[in-house]
Amino acid sequence: MISCTSTHYRRAYGWQRNGGMAEYLLAEEKDLVALPDELSYCDGAQVACGFGTVFEGLEKIGVCGSDTILITGLGPVALAAAMLARAMGADKIIGIEAADDRIAIAKNLGLFDAVLKAGPDNLQQVRDLTGGHGAEKTIDCSGDDKARLTCIQAARKWGKIVFIGEGGTCSFQPSPDMIHDQKTLFGSWVTSIWRMEELVERIVRWRIHPEKLITHRFSLDQVAEAYTLMAAKKCGKVAVVFDEELK
Repeated sequence: MISCTSTHYRRAYGWQRNGGMAEYLLAEEKDLVALPDELSYCDGAQVACGFGTVFEGLEKIGVCGSDTILITGLGPVALAAAMLARAMGADKIIGIEAADDRIAIAKNLGLFDAVLKAGPDNLQQVRDLTGGHGAEKTIDCSGDDKARLTCIQAARKWGKIVFIGEGGTCSFQPSPDMIHDQKTLFGSWVTSIWRMEELVERIVRWRIHPEKLITHRFSLDQVAEAYTLMAAKKCGKVAVVFDEELK
């Protein structure tokens, strides 16, 4: 059994059981998700903790064609959020990021209508981009306290907020920041097998490819370099692939 919350039954591959960064993996049949012919291995590899986690969060807040979406912390998870939100019909997507390399990657991918440098003026900048109202839906992928506060304060009245980024803290004033504007805050962590199966079907139907978010590929014996690059925040999605995929 795989469980998100039970310390007794939490048996994720590559975490509580063997299977991470290895040439072969022995998996239980019930845990497998069929990969359609339309998707590559690099597409499918992102369905679990990356795109699956984001999809779960987006399903909680709901995304429709009238929505402006704000996403903070533009690492690989946030890029997945932008790709899925666009496919789900979001009207406008705004991103906020502190690292210049990631700002450049986000702009080059063309998934955002505006990408802002993280700073003290972000709240006003988002309001300026939304006619003074704020965003209908906001998503924090950073785990940073200032970014989370921006997500809360930049959500418009009756807005919905989801925290996906791990760690960190958050401090806000409940009455002016949440209660008076009737906002709703969700937390979202990973996803389920059946939700991943649904996501795979939708990715094919939407004709999107998670693989497009990969900026660097490494072989298994280069995994230390891959982690070093990710920690430096100078990349999009990093993939450890079979040797033939490096060609």
